[in-house]
Amino acid sequence: MPLTDVVIRNAKPTTKAIKLYDSGGLYLELSPSGGKWWRLKYRFNGKENRISLGVYPETTLKAARDCRDTERKLLAEGIDPSKNRKTEKSAQATRAANSFEQVAREWFAKFSPNWAPAHAARKIRLFERDIFPWIGQQPIADIAAPELLSVLRKIEKRGVSETERRALVYCGQVFRYAVATGRTTMDPSGALRGALPPAKNEHFAATTEPDRLAAILRVLDGYEGTLPVRCALRLMPLVFVRPGELRKAEWAQIDLDAAEWRYRVTKTETDHIVPLSRQALAILRELYPITGRERFVFPSARSNTRPMSDNAILAAMRRMDIGKDVMTGHGFRAVARTILDEVLGVRPDFIEHQLAHAVRDPNGRAYNRTAFLSERRDMMKRWADYLDQLKAEAADTNLVTAGAVPKG
Repeated sequence: MPLTDVVIRNAKPTTKAIKLYDSGGLYLELSPSGGKWWRLKYRFNGKENRISLGVYPETTLKAARDCRDTERKLLAEGIDPSKNRKTEKSAQATRAANSFEQVAREWFAKFSPNWAPAHAARKIRLFERDIFPWIGQQPIADIAAPELLSVLRKIEKRGVSETERRALVYCGQVFRYAVATGRTTMDPSGALRGALPPAKNEHFAATTEPDRLAAILRVLDGYEGTLPVRCALRLMPLVFVRPGELRKAEWAQIDLDAAEWRYRVTKTETDHIVPLSRQALAILRELYPITGRERFVFPSARSNTRPMSDNAILAAMRRMDIGKDVMTGHGFRAVARTILDEVLGVRPDFIEHQLAHAVRDPNGRAYNRTAFLSERRDMMKRWADYLDQLKAEAADTNLVTAGAVPKG
């Protein structure tokens, strides 16, 4: 007589294992300890065999019967359920070993010893942050171009197109390694080279390379013109605001004791706060005795009632042979966004807030100017310390002469 849930629930263990039979070879084995195991007894090629179908009550009577029917269909097709399970388990292990993440980490372990440590760290961080969460567990042979493009689009939405293009290159290297080692037959990244937005006709992205950026910073520090221009040049990388916002900064907006610069962003008509690092404060305190009684932090050389002209900073950079194809005042915003994201691992929304971009919460409401202020203070400190570290590491090298800063 087939089993019922009432019979199963009321079954009591004995000193020996007992079997409660259902139908079609299905039975429940009740152990002396009280455990209830579903088993299926069957014959294949004249030999009796048994397989487990789960544990009651996690596997209900109905679920056990469904499993029994599935296994008996295999028998009807001439397939041994026990061997089929072993084959599937082996296939799953193979798929896991050939997942995108497993292959990528194998590739990384093989080639990263030949890379600079910082370059290797940036590469694996990009995979762990932007690639593995989406396709890391999938068999690499199953990943097609549209799926890879979907992952890249997630990066594009953050506004870091350079990271998106770099991710495509890195993924292509992993796929080609997988082809060479027999884990897949194709590299889908090749089909996507025309699918990404074209690179902007700007060259400041190249300054994210540590040597080039260090060289530019050291050149700016060495400017020998007027103190206001020299301070503006040195402050520009530390705060990475829009050039017009820097030129028009007013002393009334700056609280040196609170280490804050508060102003109205005219482009978006929003209030904004720039936490000031100790390096930024030192520059402003150096300038205060000269322009502190005036309205503007960086007044015009011709009139204290007007801010410094945009041409003053650009002309100073050109006199130091920093061409427009190497760096612009606005370029430091792109440099900061890329390095804070890729090198220092700062959350993208913290960076977007500090860039005074429109950042909205899940309900579509714009965050206020104090959002993540504590985290942004720490970010600006880390950023300033990172720039100091770059300059210190380049101190013994004439990077301009060596070609790290091409002359414009």
